[in-house]
Amino acid sequence: MTDMTDTTLVNPDHQVTLDRPIQRAGQTIAALQLRKPTAGELRGLSLVAVLQMDVDAIATLLPRISAPTIHKPECLAMDPADLLACGIVVAGFLQQKGSTDTASQAE
Repeated sequence: MTDMTDTTLVNPDHQVTLDRPIQRAGQTIAALQLRKPTAGELRGLSLVAVLQMDVDAIATLLPRISAPTIHKPECLAMDPADLLACGIVVAGFLQQKGSTDTASQAE
């Protein structure tokens, strides 16, 4: 069971507001909450492809880590700007905590 107090589930920095909401059977998805993937959720994906924001890699990963859950065909139909915004959040998940602190200190 998932602990709902986990900050990765409620972090506003991990929410992507969509420029073009996803329409699904009378439901409108205007924002996606993304969480850090586990190693198992990255199975079958190249980390290089994910970091290069390869469309197929991001479209395969997003259904595994988004709330509400979206499907791969919905990812492939997303506005490119929305897909890029999701990819940027995902790329941030793949950095170690210390590397983001070091990068901000260097500036």
